Amino acid sequence: MSDTRTAWAQIHLCVFLWGFTAIIGKLITVPALPLVLWRMVLVSLLLLLLPRVWRGVLRLSRRHLLAFLGVGVIVAVHWLTFYAAVKLANASVAATCMALIPVCLCFIEPIVTGRPFVRRELLLGLLVLPGVALVVGGTPETMNAGIAVAILSAFLAALFTALNKRLIHRTDALSATALEMVGGGVFALVMSLLLFGLPWTPWEAGALLPAQDQLLAVPGNNDMVWILVLAVACTLLPFALSLVALRQLSAYASSLAVNMEPLYAIILAILILGEQRELDLQFYLGAGIILGVVLVYPVLMNSHKQVSRARPAGESA
Repeated sequence: MSDTRTAWAQIHLCVFLWGFTAIIGKLITVPALPLVLWRMVLVSLLLLLLPRVWRGVLRLSRRHLLAFLGVGVIVAVHWLTFYAAVKLANASVAATCMALIPVCLCFIEPIVTGRPFVRRELLLGLLVLPGVALVVGGTPETMNAGIAVAILSAFLAALFTALNKRLIHRTDALSATALEMVGGGVFALVMSLLLFGLPWTPWEAGALLPAQDQLLAVPGNNDMVWILVLAVACTLLPFALSLVALRQLSAYASSLAVNMEPLYAIILAILILGEQRELDLQFYLGAGIILGVVLVYPVLMNSHKQVSRARPAGESA
C-alpha cells in the first residue's frame, strides 16, 4: 500500500473514532469547560509518561515549542465551542456544522502554509454550503445558538489544522500531540481558576460553564469513565494518527475526509440517543449533500493529477 493510501486509511480511522466524540459529549453531564479540562489533562499525563515524547519535545527550539503550545490553546477553544454546541443543539447538528471546515481551509491553508490557492477546492467547499443550509433549516429554532457556536468551532478547527500542517514536520506526532494537549489543558485550567475567583459566573450551569463551586470539582464516576474513553480512544489515538497522515495529505484533503464524521455521528446519535425525533427530512438531505462532496473530492483530485501528468511539459492548466 502506498504512503498516500495508508494516510487515507489512517485519516478515515480517525474520523470513525471522532464520530463518537459528539455522542460521548452528549452523554457526559458536565458542561464544556470541565469536560475539555479533564480531557486534555488526562491525555497530557498519558503522553508525558512516554520517554519518546520527552525526546521529541527536547529537540524542539523554543520558538516551535511555543508554537505547538499555542496551537493547543486553539484546540481547547475549538473543543469548548464544539461541546457547548452539542449541549445547546445536539450531537448530530454540532458534528454536521464541522463540514464548514474545508470552506474555511480554502482561504486559511494557503495563508498559513504558503501552498497555492486552488479554485477547485473552493468550488467543492462551496458545494457543502447548500447541505449546511438544509441542515440548519431542518432543525428547531431553539438550536440556532448551538449552530452559531458550531460554526465558530469549525473555523477554529480549520485554523489549527492548517497550523499543524505547517508545524508537524518539526517533530513526531506524539510529541506534537502532547504539547498541544498541555497547552490547551493549561489554558482551560487558568480559565477555570480565573472564573472560580469571580463573585459570579456568566452562563452559570449552562452549556459552557458549571456553577462556580463546580468549576474545579472532579466529575462523578459515570462522567469520569466517559471522559477516559474520550481521552484515550477518541483523542489520543486519532489525534496522533491524524498528524501522521498530514505528512502525506494536505490539510484540505484531510478535512474533507473529516466531513464523514457527521455521518458517523448521525448514525450513532440515532442508534444511541434517538436524535432522529428532533430532526426532519431536510436535515438528512443536507447531510446527504455533504457526503456526496466528500466522496467526489478524492475522485476529482486524482483525475486532475492524472490529466496534469499526461499534459505535455509547458502546457498551462
